[in-house]
Amino acid sequence: MTAGTRTLAVPDLSLVVLVGVSGSGKSSFARRHFRPTQVLSSDSCRGLVADDENDQSATPEAFALLHHIAGIRLRAGRLTVVDATNVRPEDRASLVRLAREHDVLPVAIVLDVPESVCLARNAARPDRDISPGVIRRQRADLRRGLRGLGREGFRKVHVLDGTEEVERAVISYQKQYNDRREDTGPFDVVGDVHGCRAELEELLGRLGYELHRDGRGRPVDAVHPAGRRAVFVGDLVDRGPDSPGVLRLVMGMVAAGHALCVPGNHENKLVRALRGRNVQVTHGLERTLAQLEAEEEDFRREVEAFCHGLVSHYVLDGGALVVAHAGLPESLQGRSSARVRSFALYGDTTGETDEFGLPVRYPWATEYRGRAMVLYGHTPVPTPEWVNNTLCLDTGCVFGGRLTALRYPERELVGVPAGHTYYEPARPFLPAEDAAPAAGAHRPDGVLDVEDVLGKRVVETRLAGRVTVREENAAAALEVMSRFAVAPEQLLYLPPTMSPSATSERPGLLEHPAEAFAYYRGEGVTEVVCQEKHMGSRAVALVRRDGSGVLHTRTGRSVLAGDLTHAFSARLSIAAEEAGLFEELDTDWLLLDAELLPWSAKAGDLIRSQYAAVGAAARTALPAAVAALEQAAARGLEVADVLDRQRRRAGDAEAFTEVYRRYCWPTEGLSGVSLAPFQLLATAGTTYADRPHAWHLAVADRLAAADPELVRGTRSLPVDVTDPTGEAAATAWWEEMTAAGGEGMVVKPAANLTHGRRGVVQPGLKVRGREYLRLVYGPDYTEPQHLERLRERSLGRKRGLALREYALGMEGLERLARGEPLWRVHECVFAVLALESEPVDPRL
Repeated sequence: MTAGTRTLAVPDLSLVVLVGVSGSGKSSFARRHFRPTQVLSSDSCRGLVADDENDQSATPEAFALLHHIAGIRLRAGRLTVVDATNVRPEDRASLVRLAREHDVLPVAIVLDVPESVCLARNAARPDRDISPGVIRRQRADLRRGLRGLGREGFRKVHVLDGTEEVERAVISYQKQYNDRREDTGPFDVVGDVHGCRAELEELLGRLGYELHRDGRGRPVDAVHPAGRRAVFVGDLVDRGPDSPGVLRLVMGMVAAGHALCVPGNHENKLVRALRGRNVQVTHGLERTLAQLEAEEEDFRREVEAFCHGLVSHYVLDGGALVVAHAGLPESLQGRSSARVRSFALYGDTTGETDEFGLPVRYPWATEYRGRAMVLYGHTPVPTPEWVNNTLCLDTGCVFGGRLTALRYPERELVGVPAGHTYYEPARPFLPAEDAAPAAGAHRPDGVLDVEDVLGKRVVETRLAGRVTVREENAAAALEVMSRFAVAPEQLLYLPPTMSPSATSERPGLLEHPAEAFAYYRGEGVTEVVCQEKHMGSRAVALVRRDGSGVLHTRTGRSVLAGDLTHAFSARLSIAAEEAGLFEELDTDWLLLDAELLPWSAKAGDLIRSQYAAVGAAARTALPAAVAALEQAAARGLEVADVLDRQRRRAGDAEAFTEVYRRYCWPTEGLSGVSLAPFQLLATAGTTYADRPHAWHLAVADRLAAADPELVRGTRSLPVDVTDPTGEAAATAWWEEMTAAGGEGMVVKPAANLTHGRRGVVQPGLKVRGREYLRLVYGPDYTEPQHLERLRERSLGRKRGLALREYALGMEGLERLARGEPLWRVHECVFAVLALESEPVDPRL
């Protein structure tokens, strides 16, 4: 920093208003200190609306445009700079209102440059024709309003006096006090304590903290040996037996860096009482004030300073966690304003009171759709319950309930019972089943709303971060789901598309196992499993212990007719019962990823109209063409090349027909129909992506043993991709299967969900046989000219799509296991279906 530098502190999320007369150097200052995209100039906006930056008649429209763009930027959380004269209070007032509307801090930077400098600069600009009188009036307005900028609502005011200060100025960005995104934890988030010191000590002990006491035996700190930290959601005081003891412990932990704390409404009221403000000494405040009277004056001053300095809320762990006393909607997270603090302390009320005289609170959590987990307290609940990725941790300890904490990121609840009922609640503290429904609740968790899936969507996933669903894809998915899909409560998962292995360069082949093995070897995955690929229809089976269930396709449509679905589900349920799966997994339902055989059971119409028709036409036309060419050749005509080509085409047509016939056989009812499950996706409260594929195939084998006519197993072969012998054996197995008419195989990481060198690896790569690919690319795709063209196929988009859909599927299953609302699960299911509309070659 050079001598004489003037440092201007600017919050990194704020509306910066430059103030200065024409010619004071605002635009030059803005160019020097801010990015071009951050600066909104009134002159530029005049040019946009009137093709002339000096057309003063366009000023109203120009400022309307400026305010609109600024609003969009502030809503998105982007620092915005307004470059205009802004010398009149009424001009600045509209910008202060804009900042408040978006809950950001307004900052004024004043360039107070001598009038003579401004006159000279304007005179030197040929594109400006501003009279000296205008400059004088602007400067007079500026000087009159300088001292009142703070009263106008600007949270920071920087006045640069003269050109030298303007030149020496540097901008220093300040983080929001609530922004602790770099702080990743792990944390133990503790609900409302309300003076229950003994319970707090017990809870901290359960969480693994070691208490430190002062010479009088009072707890003054708590340290976790693994470096975890506590986060208190506020309402440390009032109603309970020892608010000073709770404060002493929490203040010590915060001071030592072992805890964070946000304020509750009771701390807010305590500060006002300690400062002699006129407050109603009710709701337990009388107990805290009486308890503090027995403490030393220095301690009371420390309590006042501590509670006054608490930040309204914290944004933690890269934005994944938000802690606020009464909760906080996404639009207010990470922002600073009176509205943010008020919501964080009190929540949002409807303006009504209930029969107990307490405010009726708006149930903001039922409409929450933010990506961050929100942990809060304020309104006691008998049992914590996840609502749209939010959780209330106030379980009414002071009312005789429990003191509860959530271990983050483990999402594990830890609680201790209250020793006594220390305070009788104004509203009865009822069990959840007896409690009245929340006032103003909009819909139960199991009810879906079309607004949840309309338009462009961004879905947060644990495995792939943010996955974007385009508006046009969402519209296509909505058409399919609303008209053809099974009931939403039964549509819990849609399988992802699967990428093929990289294109082979081997003569006559497009796909070969070597490329799949090379992919996983390159990702650092050494153990894979090769599974035979059943040629049927991909199906997801939801089977319940009571015999009900559903069998649906990759697009959510029922595979079988209604009566057949009931019969199928009943038999599969009996098989699962006989295999002992319901009891062993402690569940009343299973969700299976599988293949339904034969292919003709679902695709009969497609086979007849597309494949059989092509085969029949070719088998009729080509032999006749060959016969005619043979007669021509017998007469001595030069048709050898054409005849040879037609003979090859006729052979290809026969091979094409033979391929699809292998996957078709007659069925009657469930006779001839079989299911080949290869993965158990989920059961009640549990997902199984962490189980190796060998475990999943063993589950399938148990089902097949229980009902061998309905369920078939899947052959597999483990391979170490660093062992050439193992690769050779697997390749020989693939060649044997495909030569016998099999579709091919799928190569998967043996451990199932696996991270490689570049993140999550492909969950599976399909390696299809040479003959089977005739169904995909046409009967004569093996001709050299066609193979060369097909080898140019690009797999990048397909592989990216496969990973995104896989991440969405896993996210939906994890949400289901956590007991999140149906709309949260369906958000992922719907997104998978929407991504199927992406422009990717369907043959890949």
